[in-house]
Amino acid sequence: MITLLRKEINEFFSTITGYIVVVVFLLAIGLFMWVFPGQYNVLESGYASLNTLFTLAPWIFLFLVPAVTMRMIADEKKSGTMELLLTRPITDLQIVAAKYLASLILVLLALLPTLIYFFSVYQLGNPPGNVDVGGTIGSYIGLFFLAAIYAAIGIFASSITSNQIIAFILALLTGFIFYMGFDLLSGMWIFGSIDTLVMDLGINAHYQSMSRGVIDTRDIVYFISVILIFIFLTKTIIQNRN
Repeated sequence: MITLLRKEINEFFSTITGYIVVVVFLLAIGLFMWVFPGQYNVLESGYASLNTLFTLAPWIFLFLVPAVTMRMIADEKKSGTMELLLTRPITDLQIVAAKYLASLILVLLALLPTLIYFFSVYQLGNPPGNVDVGGTIGSYIGLFFLAAIYAAIGIFASSITSNQIIAFILALLTGFIFYMGFDLLSGMWIFGSIDTLVMDLGINAHYQSMSRGVIDTRDIVYFISVILIFIFLTKTIIQNRN
């Protein structure tokens, strides 16, 4: 499993795609935070916070995470190496876990340099350090779990097709449904008094809760449950193919 994990990470950064994903994420956030005028610009807002990062990152990840995961299993199917991989002394769950963890590590590598933005905002506080550190830590944890769900969805999408483009589109649409779809559905009159329950089925409600610095067990259980569901579905698809 560790060998497969290393292989996936090395292959990702052996092409220009890996570097493009990291650079695009950091550049997009940086431009909105420091260059483009408007509500997301830290210097114009007058407040030392990372709200721009935690507001825009879920939407940017919605595109970047599928770009990372789309080739993980789809490419194995297309090249015919999936059958070879299934003959190795490694279980289906270990294959899925290795590819999932590789995807998550790659996303985290893109997220890690944003600590530079946190340090910059920390120094801009009046006085320096006048930043909601607790809320920032909670937001980072929420963003980690959100990326973890996107990665699980992306691996699942990659397992049901041998076409990387189709895997990307499926992961994008499914991620959007889980992030905002339930929020939109909860606003429909047909759900009436259960609108809150419908909203809680989506990622956004739990992500916003953690972004306030409140680490609620219910939010963590939600994130872990959704991740495990998609990993189980991916394992089932690979197992059936085997």
